[in-house]
This record gives sequence, C-alpha cells and structure tokens, in this order.
Amino acid sequence: MFLSTFEKQLDNKRRIVVPAEFRALAAAPFGGVFCFPAIEADCIEGGGQALFQRYQSLIEEFATGDPLRSALETVVYGGANQLGFDSAGRITLPEALCEQFGLTDWVALVGLGDRFQIWPRDAFRAHREAQRQAAREGLAAHRSAQRLQKTEAA
Repeated sequence: MFLSTFEKQLDNKRRIVVPAEFRALAAAPFGGVFCFPAIEADCIEGGGQALFQRYQSLIEEFATGDPLRSALETVVYGGANQLGFDSAGRITLPEALCEQFGLTDWVALVGLGDRFQIWPRDAFRAHREAQRQAAREGLAAHRSAQRLQKTEAA
C-alpha cells in the first residue's frame, strides 16, 4: 500500500525523488509509475500496473460510446504518462502536468493505499485540512445513523 505523505522539492528539470516505499510498490513491470490528472482532485494521480489495470477494468464496464466511458478514456488513457525511474529514483514530470496543477517548487506525494497523488505542497496542506474536517463530520454522521438503526431494530 502507498502510505504516508512526503514533501519533496521539484528541481528545475521537473524531477522529484519518489520515496523508496512508493518505488518498491509501483516499479514492476517497467521500472516506473503511471501518472495522469486525478479525477476527483486537482492534482496528479499515480501508481503501478495494478492501478492502471483497475482503471482499465472500470472503463470496460461501460459500452463503447457511453459518455462516461469516453470521459474516463480521455482522462486516464489520454492523460497517462509512463514515467521511468532514473538511477537516483527520480521521475521527470511532464511539463503540461506541472503547468496544469501549478507544480513549481515543493510538492507533496500522498499515499492513498492503492495509489498516490502529487500536489503542490501548500494546496495539499489546505486539502488535507478540508479532508480531515469532512472525515470528522462524515464519521460522526455515520455513527449517528448506526445508533439510530440499532435503536429502531430494538
């Protein structure tokens, strides 16, 4: 699993060192990662072959010509980049992705279990706080619903 958050500096060639833990999970079969614009957030999403295959399976659930299939194909297939690791464990992010998400200096690599995301560091800090609040409120609502179900069942 991709776990934890790492803050890394993007160099002037748009290279970042991918944490060793992430490299070990994503390296097979070609010694790198797949990256594309994330669907649910304004950042880059990345992972290994397993992530790419999971998206492929999801896309194939929809018939050719379905608007959702087309949208997913455009984002995932059309936006995908295979980024190989250099000898120092770095990847070079495509300039277009850096421009799209404002990646210029410090970035946050965020493990999300089956995938990771690359954010501008300050944008991720704000996103993390919003997600923490959403998680707190969502969990409280979930627990209230569970208590209500138990009360109604009794």
